[in-house]
Amino acid sequence: MMDPIIVIVSGPGGAGKGTIVEALIHRDSKLWLSRSWTTRIQREGESDDAYVFVQRAEFEKHIADNGFLEWTEFLGNLYGSPRPSVDSGLDIVLEIELHGAQQVKQSHPEAILVFVRPPSREEQQRRLQGRGDPEHHVVERLRKAEDEEREGAVLADVVVINDDFERAVAEIQGIIGAARAERR
Repeated sequence: MMDPIIVIVSGPGGAGKGTIVEALIHRDSKLWLSRSWTTRIQREGESDDAYVFVQRAEFEKHIADNGFLEWTEFLGNLYGSPRPSVDSGLDIVLEIELHGAQQVKQSHPEAILVFVRPPSREEQQRRLQGRGDPEHHVVERLRKAEDEEREGAVLADVVVINDDFERAVAEIQGIIGAARAERR
């Protein structure tokens, strides 16, 4: 069996990564989403399956057991992408921040890093506020976005601007299709 393609979808908060990844998973039955773990508190109205919400001690034990492809700390909370527990034959999608993406690319240089950018800082702010982030987190994420976008442009295999949702999803589907075709 061939190794799975690893597709990393990264970008600043409010770029629309989660919505894009949700559409990719829904539209392509050969993709498996590595649902990230986090120690942060679940937001009001946030889906129970947005993350695996765990206590810090459980997360740290998983780190010690080498259970993550990558993990990081952001705004005082831990986030990590678990290793697949079985070889399902599916390609893997990781929706992670840039530091985690760098970790995965170091251990899996063949992984495809797609960096998603919001169409503007104003739209990014609107999206962050619309999902219920506390205002101090919105300010911090907007401040961090400039650096992330600069770094992302250098590290990414492709940069996708999420100004037209359907086009952005189709562009990433095309990248995955091309990678699959290359493996044949």
